Amino acid sequence: MSRPQVVKPGSISGFPEWLPEVRMVELHWLEVIRQSFERYGFAPVETPSVEALDTLQAKGETSQEVYTLRRLQADPNDSSDAKLGLHFDLTVPFARYVAAHLNDLVFPFKRYQIQRAWRGERPQEGRFREFTQCDIDVIGVDQVPLHFDAELPRIIHETMTALNLPKWTLYINNRKILQGFYQGLDIADPVAVIQAADKLDKVGPEGVRRILTDKVGLDQHQVDAVLDLAGIRGASASVVDDVKALGVNSELLVEGLDELAFVLDSLSDLPKDTIVADLSIARGLDYYTGTVYEGKFDGWPTYPSICSGGRYENLVGSFVNRKLPGIGMSIGLTRIFAKLASEGLLDTTRKCPTDVLVVVPSDERRAQALATAAQLRDRGFNTEVYHQADKLAKQIRYASRKAIPFVWLPPFDDDGSHEVKDLATGTQVGADPGTWQRP
Repeated sequence: MSRPQVVKPGSISGFPEWLPEVRMVELHWLEVIRQSFERYGFAPVETPSVEALDTLQAKGETSQEVYTLRRLQADPNDSSDAKLGLHFDLTVPFARYVAAHLNDLVFPFKRYQIQRAWRGERPQEGRFREFTQCDIDVIGVDQVPLHFDAELPRIIHETMTALNLPKWTLYINNRKILQGFYQGLDIADPVAVIQAADKLDKVGPEGVRRILTDKVGLDQHQVDAVLDLAGIRGASASVVDDVKALGVNSELLVEGLDELAFVLDSLSDLPKDTIVADLSIARGLDYYTGTVYEGKFDGWPTYPSICSGGRYENLVGSFVNRKLPGIGMSIGLTRIFAKLASEGLLDTTRKCPTDVLVVVPSDERRAQALATAAQLRDRGFNTEVYHQADKLAKQIRYASRKAIPFVWLPPFDDDGSHEVKDLATGTQVGADPGTWQRP
């Protein structure tokens, strides 16, 4: 009889998986994020992992990253699954969701969505094929008040501060500034210039200059002005004067500068240099129409953005003939989490959620150990009973290896009493499972 084939158990590149002690930290983060979003009145939404390909391709330029569905033993003549794909972000599924439930929602509709997404791109540091996104969006009928452009980055700042992340900065711009500035330069295709400028951190100024000259067809004066605008940065509304000093004028540019100044003034109470206007931020996706955001770690400047988003006017209009503008931001949870894990910056001292391990003195006293554990669980303690009667030292060593803080010793005989051992201090004292309080 042949031996079964052994399948190599290694992880799949681009699909992160964590040991229990790391996953526990991730779950804590998810709870912090959820509570933060709900504190501002955002309601939870979950959409299917799959969408129709027509829906996913409504965004256009990322369609090549979509994983499509195919059953392993599908009938060759059945093409129904081929019309479905895994969502690669949460924004397009949310736009479809709003259109589908339009008559049941109260506007402005404020939602948060925490789910996994999938992208068929080459795995590298900070980029994954499977990852968790944490999104908040506000969608309104006909208009979304500008104050949401300031409220969303405030929520993201509070949320990520609560996670105690290494120093990071949120960079803000406005697509109207870019588009209006390019219009003022008589550039025929502003979107092409925006997409080229969005590559500034990847290819540098000279790389962008070559793209603008060779591919977009700008003259030397236009290229110089585009790069001058991209070089403007500041933490206050004074950046507006810096843009005006470049001598380019258009109504759309003035509108964008006014909106940027409003957002910066509204966030001026936040810690210094945490919110910075950066006129190089473009967000290459073509559905953004106003304020745009991009967060980066200060200590790892080449690492991809850790949060991003912006205002959009017509995304939901892809699915319904109604003006439903919105604004949203997203925290790249997996991207942040993976970086901190690789840098050893996560507190992974707990190996499991157990508060108390109850010792099993003997097979005859296992029932008593189970009853003790039940009392402790009823009082809110996560309690584990050791899996078999064994030497006390071995049971304590098990608790120590799993970083369980307390070991409960039920009576070892009819004359004995309950005791609890604190593994951090080594102290062991008498205790009652009905009244014991964790020190």
